[in-house]
Amino acid sequence: MPAEFNIEALKAQVITARTYLLYRMKKYPEGQPEHTDAPICSGTHCQVWTSKEDLIASHDDGWYDAYWGKIEESVNSTRGQILTYEGKIIEPLFHSASGGRTENSEDVFSASVPYLRSVESPYESEAPKLHASVKVTVSDFINKIESVYGDLGLTKDNLDDMIVLGEVSEGGKIKTLLVNGAEITGREMRSIFGLNSTNFSFIQTGNEIEIVTTGYGHGVGMSQWGADGMAEEGYNYKEILKHYYTGVEIVSMK
Repeated sequence: MPAEFNIEALKAQVITARTYLLYRMKKYPEGQPEHTDAPICSGTHCQVWTSKEDLIASHDDGWYDAYWGKIEESVNSTRGQILTYEGKIIEPLFHSASGGRTENSEDVFSASVPYLRSVESPYESEAPKLHASVKVTVSDFINKIESVYGDLGLTKDNLDDMIVLGEVSEGGKIKTLLVNGAEITGREMRSIFGLNSTNFSFIQTGNEIEIVTTGYGHGVGMSQWGADGMAEEGYNYKEILKHYYTGVEIVSMK
């Protein structure tokens, strides 16, 4: 989350990061299959961590004076605070921008989690990747799909008839498409074409297909840009967290 964000959004992010760390430590005390020597790593697999020195070096002169105090305040003012649901530490997933509504956990991952419910996220208009697109030739589009699913009989002239919308999630993302009878998930399409989200549509113009996306990330849990938007509207960090994580409590560690 950018340090330029409203401090109430930063506080919310601090608490989610702290809670996520504790959740992983409790779930994987002996390490994870991907890194057996530790319950959590500092890469994108778990939770990215950057040292103070590297963070300062990666920004322009003046960044430290402008923002480091705010970062420290967001940590110190929420020290020890974590998120729980029915007395247990939660796994507080988060993402960049939902595109207007977050996802139910089971619509993206395998399990239904009571605190990861679909909620409105209306304050994301400033998110730089809220809207994006990927352009490919029709032949590349067909080749990429058929390289995974085999010959589906797709041609330039029959795509409109062959690709049919299947199931849509409560959050408005595509769960499934039917491509000449074959079911392809939105997550698989996102992976194949490197899309920002599973909220997408196709525009075919001649020999080119533009895949237009709304939102950035998996869409489950707290929207970072939505959190900043809520903060700018006057919501505090507790209100932000309780909006995005259904039924949770904010408690101090014992």
